[in-house]
Amino acid sequence: MSNDSSGYLLGVIAVVIASVLWGTTGTAATFAPDVSSLGIAAVSMGCGGLLQAIIAWRFISRQWQQLKQHRKLVIWGALNVAIYPLAFYSSMRLSGVTIGTVVSIGMAPVAAAIIERLFDQHTLSTRWIISICLGILGVALLAGAKPQHAVSTDKDTLSQWYNVFGIALGLIAAFTYAMYSWLAHRLIQRGVHSRAAMGSMFGTGGLLLLPVLLLTGAELLHSTSNFMVGVYMAAVPMFMGYLLFGYGLRTIRASLATIITLLEPVVAAILAMWIVGETLTWVGWTGIGLISSCLLIATVKRKSTPAPVPSSSNLASNV
Repeated sequence: MSNDSSGYLLGVIAVVIASVLWGTTGTAATFAPDVSSLGIAAVSMGCGGLLQAIIAWRFISRQWQQLKQHRKLVIWGALNVAIYPLAFYSSMRLSGVTIGTVVSIGMAPVAAAIIERLFDQHTLSTRWIISICLGILGVALLAGAKPQHAVSTDKDTLSQWYNVFGIALGLIAAFTYAMYSWLAHRLIQRGVHSRAAMGSMFGTGGLLLLPVLLLTGAELLHSTSNFMVGVYMAAVPMFMGYLLFGYGLRTIRASLATIITLLEPVVAAILAMWIVGETLTWVGWTGIGLISSCLLIATVKRKSTPAPVPSSSNLASNV
């Protein structure tokens, strides 16, 4: 196996593992029902982002001048990093673990493809179009198969307006997720090490989330279970997951990475059924099957040589 092929495979595997870890977040949050969705978002991405910055500080300091040169990318990435968890966890709280995760992650590939088309002039091959269509259809079926026992609000009910608002927040989460993935990939393409790129973006995003944590995270200290949920969210899916995700972005396109992360709603749905008590009909299982087919089509590499990743010297400044 050539170095390019092995690097591609390792990149895909890294993003797959990260997606599985992220799929546990919705179920984990249900073990701290007293903590608001904003508090969960702030502790997970805020503390997780700061941990990434601390671990990556050697890379950040080594490439400080390059990061300053591309500070607009870092700042825009940090803003999207900060907005994403606030929208994502609020979506799950309002619409349920399965639907919130499906909308937030399932629509991200579409957003990523649009972003790459606008800024990178990437064309969509027939294979990509088929995979995206299967993914969208699977997401639609999975979202339509509303679980019988969704995650409740403070009033223990999910009105139609709550559900609509939750889906809208999920769409915001999908766009911001795709956007910071693309910005991180762009930094890496321009010669910034993946650890420095992810550490600077997530560290700055974590700083932006600290005021939210101070305002909404007091309940995390009210019980051992709440505290352990906060530690798990920050250390495992956010910290470890995004380290793996950053590694994957070194060798695969952002749109492919977001396609792979369609595994997240599948994992979230399965855990929500087994642990939380949500149930899915055959329509939902059909959606999971279509998403799995989408992943297979998108990630199996063709024998023909892929388009080379452009060097930083040849990239046009689009941002």
